[in-house]
Amino acid sequence: MSQDLWLQNYDAACRLAQEIAENIHERNRQQRTGGNPAKLNMTLRASLQKLKQNIAQLKETLIRAAAQRRIMQAEADRRQNLVDDLATREKMLIASFKGDVTEGEQSRSTLMTGGNRAAPVVNPWLVNESEETRGLGFEEIRQQQQQIIEAQDAGLDTLAAVISRQKQMGQDIGNELDEHNEIIDDLTHLVDKTDSRIRNETHRVKLVDAKSTSCGMLVVIVLLLIAIIVVAVWPMS
Repeated sequence: MSQDLWLQNYDAACRLAQEIAENIHERNRQQRTGGNPAKLNMTLRASLQKLKQNIAQLKETLIRAAAQRRIMQAEADRRQNLVDDLATREKMLIASFKGDVTEGEQSRSTLMTGGNRAAPVVNPWLVNESEETRGLGFEEIRQQQQQIIEAQDAGLDTLAAVISRQKQMGQDIGNELDEHNEIIDDLTHLVDKTDSRIRNETHRVKLVDAKSTSCGMLVVIVLLLIAIIVVAVWPMS
């Protein structure tokens, strides 16, 4: 499945965050070595503002896509987690840029080393670092995240294929039921016509039987009259 625009924008925001972290690292190195980090500070302020705007845009487009049901709820939840994680990293980068993280770490390190050794720079991406990413560089972490996203996309493709097959099966069952209903309707109509014909024929049989009975009685009466006449005339002859 080709990556959609939202995921492309998310990857771009992650790359921007990585670039900011690397620039903070370089800015801190220049501060330790007596350099002039003014230019980097200006670049960092602009980059942090851009990252903030990118995260806001990701949230807005995600809410709109979920509301319009352009993505499934599970995918919407997954992307929301990605945005929340990116927003947390943004806060860490801001704190690192302002010195809330690195300066404190530097002060403690200076006290421990007697001020003779340079304090290590805290990587803002590695605060509360998980076991899966411990010891990995920025590019390796990004590749790991990309692999996770690709695996999730593959799982979504499989799920979509299963849902598509189930939908097709439902449509086939519905079509078959429609055909069965048409057959039942035809049988019902045929039974109704047959029943009507049977009633008509029964009525006719009753009429014929009634006529036959009437004719039989008439014949008997005629024969009786003839017999009476014969008996009455017979002595005279």
